[in-house]
Amino acid sequence: MKKIIIVDDSLFMRMILKNSLIEFGYEIVAEASNGLEALTLYSELKPDLVTLDITMPEMDGLTALKEIKTMDPDAKVIMVSAMGQQALLIRAVSMGAIDFIVKPFSKDRVREALLKAFAG
Repeated sequence: MKKIIIVDDSLFMRMILKNSLIEFGYEIVAEASNGLEALTLYSELKPDLVTLDITMPEMDGLTALKEIKTMDPDAKVIMVSAMGQQALLIRAVSMGAIDFIVKPFSKDRVREALLKAFAG
């Protein structure tokens, strides 16, 4: 079973994403509300995938993505962001993110991103 860390400063968004991932058969090993927490959890848990929000307090998703990829160049990361941040999402993909999901998202879009992440 693939293990996933969900990182978003919104508890509501974490809950929605968590419910979708569990429905698709994935194990949520941890949740974090900012990039700093995500780095600690990543180094401790070595998950198969991280979903990372872009706009968060303390450490944003792009900085966290850079740090995670430094720790583990093979890390699988899907960015999650609100509408209107397409330029940041494109930058994230150029930095090594596998895909991105724009909020509000559908379950089908989440499934599509997961299939892309685990296809290799």
